[in-house]
Amino acid sequence: MRGYVKTVQGVVFALPVATQWEFQYTAGIPCDSFLYCCPWDAGGDTGVVDWQEFYALEGEETVFYGVVDECETSISEKGALLEVSGRGMAALLLDNEALGQDYATATLDDILRNHVTPYGIQVAERKQLSPVSRFSVSVGSSEWSVLYDFCRYYNGVMPRFNQQGQLVLSGWKDDTVVKVDDGVAVMELVCLDRRYGILSEILVRDKVRQVVETLGNQEFLRSGGRCRRVLTMPGRSDYQTMRFSGQFQLNKSNGDLLRLELEVAQTFFARPGELVQLQRTGWGRNGIYRAVEVQAGEDVRGGWSRLKLAAADIVM
Repeated sequence: MRGYVKTVQGVVFALPVATQWEFQYTAGIPCDSFLYCCPWDAGGDTGVVDWQEFYALEGEETVFYGVVDECETSISEKGALLEVSGRGMAALLLDNEALGQDYATATLDDILRNHVTPYGIQVAERKQLSPVSRFSVSVGSSEWSVLYDFCRYYNGVMPRFNQQGQLVLSGWKDDTVVKVDDGVAVMELVCLDRRYGILSEILVRDKVRQVVETLGNQEFLRSGGRCRRVLTMPGRSDYQTMRFSGQFQLNKSNGDLLRLELEVAQTFFARPGELVQLQRTGWGRNGIYRAVEVQAGEDVRGGWSRLKLAAADIVM
């Protein structure tokens, strides 16, 4: 693994070969992150204050691209070391507040032009997303929340970033299934059945029309779950908007009912969004799941990957 840093002036420096590294990839939320550790010439001019971006190559392939958050140089019995950490390119959208405004009709080009491309972010894939009438950007919203609301809430597409740091605005591709059978070197496999924080009901209220609709998570209600929320919609919302908003929140909450965690002795075992099929002898939760978070790394133990899995139809 070889890491590279780019300065504010656009100068690229190659870092020494990593002694330890860890990359975390997500399906959009939370932000991707990285940790890169390597030997360092403590007597040299590090110039770390100018480092702005980081990327890593495994052979000729870019396996991570993001922004530098922190650099640490140290001297100990282990020698002189450098530790660089940071987040994926979504950090630029999370860290910047959007200008509150109202769009009569917002298109994807409007959203990208005003809230994404000013930060140097490139779009790798995009599908045709429908314009949204009366789209509002609330004061205090992050640029990421603007993009998320437009793509996920109104168009059903989860915005995410690929390993090259480019924005992807298309649905999951289910043509690849990663199989985990008895031949895979599994280090740990954990199943989490959750109840805390799962919503059983949502009351969607329109104060102007004096309309209240109740939506229920029937599966959770049958198991005795009781966790209700009240969602107040803007006065100009219509019935379809009310229902979709409430149902969306229920579906999103329901995705946390079941989570599995898998660790294998192999780097880059899967990517977020890919389907993972468990076929393990003696395991009672075999089936097809979706990888929602993937960590890949290498340390004194060797290479490894940790996967967080959820239902294949999860709403995020």
